[in-house]
Amino acid sequence: MCGTSLWGLAGAVVSAYFAYLSYAHLSTGDYSWVHSWWTVLTYAVWVVLITGLLTETLCWRERIFFGLVMLIFLLGFLFSAWSSAPEHAVRQLRMASTVLWALAAIASFTTTFGSKTGDAQRDSPEGVK
Repeated sequence: MCGTSLWGLAGAVVSAYFAYLSYAHLSTGDYSWVHSWWTVLTYAVWVVLITGLLTETLCWRERIFFGLVMLIFLLGFLFSAWSSAPEHAVRQLRMASTVLWALAAIASFTTTFGSKTGDAQRDSPEGVK
């Protein structure tokens, strides 16, 4: 993603859309959460995939983006599995989800700037020589 405008912008647009959807749920007072086993399984698969992507990141901006997305999916997994969650906790998660998706959009947008190799060298144990 780092240094590649297409993927950074695509991640920013998708994250902004999800932030908007989460905000739309809040503004209409819809705090419901789906508790089907398919939803739990889907979140679990996404958590595993995002964890794998975290090991393949090339720069710190990618790590921040994928870390935020993994946190969002992990929270989604937990609340999908927790069918007896109190309404105030679900409302708080909806608020947190809105903020986290907005932060992920910003983080993804920042990956469009800078070079891919410069960050990878700086982040390596040897550092830039």
